[in-house]
Amino acid sequence: MALCRVYGTNNQMDYETGMDSKKVPCSEDRLDSGLDSLKEELDSIVDNMDTLRVDNHDYTQTDYINEPWKLQRTEDGDTILHLAVIHEAKDYVFQIINRSRNEPFLNVQNNQRQTALHLAVITEQADLVDTLLKAGCDPQLVDDCGNTALHIACKKGSLHCFSVLTQYRPQHLASILAAPNYSGHNCLHIASIFGFLSLVESLIQLGADVNAQEYCNGRTALHLAVDLQNLELVKLLVAKGANVNSVTYGGYTAYHLTYGRQSTEIQQQLHALTAQDLRELPESDEEDSDEEPSSEEEDIYDDIFVRGQK
Repeated sequence: MALCRVYGTNNQMDYETGMDSKKVPCSEDRLDSGLDSLKEELDSIVDNMDTLRVDNHDYTQTDYINEPWKLQRTEDGDTILHLAVIHEAKDYVFQIINRSRNEPFLNVQNNQRQTALHLAVITEQADLVDTLLKAGCDPQLVDDCGNTALHIACKKGSLHCFSVLTQYRPQHLASILAAPNYSGHNCLHIASIFGFLSLVESLIQLGADVNAQEYCNGRTALHLAVDLQNLELVKLLVAKGANVNSVTYGGYTAYHLTYGRQSTEIQQQLHALTAQDLRELPESDEEDSDEEPSSEEEDIYDDIFVRGQK
């Protein structure tokens, strides 16, 4: 079950590209994985799946080595389990999981550093998420974008996967909620960016810091809500205790970000709540471009020649 998104009046901004625009964008589209590259091995395992042992004891390293199908990889780095999850072959997934309980095999990461758990969330198979977690999948592992499975659930608005992930190992939940991905966003930031109000509220109830700052420039969820001109999100965050006087690393409050934006209602609401001494825009550190250079600056460049002229 995926939640409906609630957007502001502006178009969706891209907050997931990170600080380096030259980096290859993160991709979650794994549905085109090369199944044919392991088709023979997969068919062989499927044909013999009924004869596999499915008892519940923890397997030894010898058991692992004696099952060569666990060592097979596609050109994308996918295991048989990755492929079965991607293609939603649930009967086979459950049997493979039973053959691999509490083994490192369950946490193998492909070339995008995705585990089977990541893929189960991407394909929104909450029952597989639950089974994988109980079998020993690590919910704290991150993909090549720094996203845990919970980050992805918040990005997709997958309520069922979110519910399963947040109920598992509550002692680890606080660290997962606080963990930023490689764009500097934690789960609350991501849910806010994609406008999933129910997830935002649930995250705060679960203990997410409503005033946590993203690592790149210090924006809080409230700053992001203003950026996106999402009035309902602004109201929700304020009601949940968001600090309207929190400033970014550049010294900007959420109110400052309302300048030049369409929603006068957001501006009016934040103006009333923001401390009076924080309403004025911070002065720029840059010097006036029309200002004459000092003699000291002239001395620095007195050795420049153009066409032979000093």
